[in-house]
Amino acid sequence: MLEFLIRDAKTAPKSFGYKIKNNLLTLEDQEEALTNPVWAYYFARYVKGADIEVCQEVAIKDPKWACRFAKDITGADIEVCQEAIKDPEWAYKFAKDVTGADIEVCQGGAVKDPEWAYRFAKDIPGADIEVCQEATIKEPVWAYEFARDVKGANIEVCQEAVVKEPVWSYYFANYISGADIEVCQEAAIKDSESAYKFARDVIGADVEVCQGGAVKDPRWAYYFAKHVKGADIEVCQEATIKEPMWAYEFARNVTGANIKVCQEQAVKDPRWAYEFARYVKGANIEVCQKAAIKEPEWAYRFEKDIPGADVERVTC
Repeated sequence: MLEFLIRDAKTAPKSFGYKIKNNLLTLEDQEEALTNPVWAYYFARYVKGADIEVCQEVAIKDPKWACRFAKDITGADIEVCQEAIKDPEWAYKFAKDVTGADIEVCQGGAVKDPEWAYRFAKDIPGADIEVCQEATIKEPVWAYEFARDVKGANIEVCQEAVVKEPVWSYYFANYISGADIEVCQEAAIKDSESAYKFARDVIGADVEVCQGGAVKDPRWAYYFAKHVKGADIEVCQEATIKEPMWAYEFARNVTGANIKVCQEQAVKDPRWAYEFARYVKGANIEVCQKAAIKEPEWAYRFEKDIPGADVERVTC
């Protein structure tokens, strides 16, 4: 039986992919190669005597293989391959990898997408920085990247695009030399997380202004009070305690927190009443227990873990 299987394996027709992998291609396979851009490329590359012009006609139907054909195949027509590439990514890669590429033509394709316009300006010698920048700034993230990485970028122009989104306004102010801190801050504070990070990280940030943005969300109000020097603890606390979990975190971790005020909000949820009693110094055990026993799990854990718990109340 095994002998038959071995015999059949040797005589069975081999797929084109199998032949490529095992270096079995011959000139007789050219007709099949011309049915697929990938195969046309490999045929031209590895088969001596392949018709380069015919293979090229097929390969350039796909921008990736048009690029690779121009890069790897001796005798490829660079201009024909380049003309076939309409995709921004491959226009960039053509300019980057292919000797003899027309930079201006490739740039015309790359700038149809902000990311590849940015990468073109960053990586391709001879790129027109102004043209690439105009295409890049259509999206804030790439406007920021452009200002950060491209020599000759117009910081002011990039900033105008960046400040349309709070998160990139923060990054711009924090990492770009020459950024207008006040302008970036005005945009960043529209998002609570960005407002917090701006105050925490950016030299020259107005803490009070940033705090006004951060306290719109309990989580970031808490982090603001915990990490930002100059934060108004009372203002942050008022915003934080709107949610029991953050009221607990505030009381536990923020110097200057009003334990009683935080506890009043934390005990609105049995779990955080339990956590408050267990971990917050100065917690009122009786008040926390009264809230925790509303759910069996936290009633049980309260009795088990909290020194001073009223066992009779728990087991009622």
